[in-house]
Amino acid sequence: MTEPDSPLAPSAAHPLDQAGFRAQFDALRTWAWLDTPGSPPGATPVLQALTSTLGDWQRGEFSWRDWDWAAEDAREAFAGYAGVESSRVAVLGSVAEGAATVAASLPPGPVVVADDEFRSTLFPWLALDPERNPVVRVPSRGGFTPTDDLVAAVREGTALVAVSDTLTSNGVRPDFAALREATDAVGARLFVDLTQSYGVLPFDIDAIAPDFVAVHGYKWMLCPRGAAWMITRPDRLAELTPLLPSWKSTAPPFGYFGGELDLPSDASRIDTSPAWFSFIGALAAIDLLSRLDRTAVEQHVTRLAARWWEGAQELGFTPVTPFQRTHIAVVDAGAFDGEAIARHLLEAGVKAQVSGSRVRVGVHYFNDDDDIDRTLAAMAGARPQRQAD
Repeated sequence: MTEPDSPLAPSAAHPLDQAGFRAQFDALRTWAWLDTPGSPPGATPVLQALTSTLGDWQRGEFSWRDWDWAAEDAREAFAGYAGVESSRVAVLGSVAEGAATVAASLPPGPVVVADDEFRSTLFPWLALDPERNPVVRVPSRGGFTPTDDLVAAVREGTALVAVSDTLTSNGVRPDFAALREATDAVGARLFVDLTQSYGVLPFDIDAIAPDFVAVHGYKWMLCPRGAAWMITRPDRLAELTPLLPSWKSTAPPFGYFGGELDLPSDASRIDTSPAWFSFIGALAAIDLLSRLDRTAVEQHVTRLAARWWEGAQELGFTPVTPFQRTHIAVVDAGAFDGEAIARHLLEAGVKAQVSGSRVRVGVHYFNDDDDIDRTLAAMAGARPQRQAD
């Protein structure tokens, strides 16, 4: 790891309340930002870390070895944030890399996944040999795939069940206790994508004991894109081999030329070569998130999301699915003009996602009640006149 006085090492910091956290985002002076499911605005500490690094690069006052070691420091920081041993954490560039690595290591047997799963947690399984690992795509019902349907698809011989903690298309969260019970009953693996929740919602790794947990940090964890991690259960580490073997596929100190592929025994065996600046920014982002009270964060984001969801219904919008205890909410505009809604939101300084007739908000801890008020007012202004009267 870097020395304590290294510019890449995270600093010891004091706790932050909601107002103090919100103050870390200059963009919020202009925008009501509810599009974190796409990407959040940049946090000041992350931007400062990147700006300082770019300045060092410009002046030639840097050590590429320090930059390279930032990924190791970020591994330690992420492990601390997740409450797991760093030996279980792999450093990756995306969730798809983690999923594809797991896919390549699977024994024969079906893979169970929701038909409407996010593609980075769907396509790696579809690329497998269908004779060896047929994919059971569980269809949605009523706009989402119930956990009971996923459980019902698990059979003796099932190799893996893959699921996202939260889907951005509808805000639905699965019942992990039921999924773990079903997979344990047949010896199947459980792969979980936490990208759309980790940073605002809790996930009890010890209680759920998933075999693989992948997280891309560029959404709710406020990192630059390109910083991702996968936590592997200790009894599954030995079965993983690197998808992209490289000079990072051996234990430090890394060699550069010649030699043999001698994989480490820990999760670093599947590391991919890191984008240096992404992990420099990730260090600052994890440091910032570590200053927050996680219970307060969960309560805040779920309250605001529920408030928007209820307010949208009062305006005449239709819920896509029953609201759960989550930070992402989606409604259908029905007869309302989706283009008009998108225009009114933008004119009101609101960043939210409008796709066809659907309107989606994602609430982070930096959001407040004023953001919800501004968003609902903009949506009300987009209603057809006959419904507004």
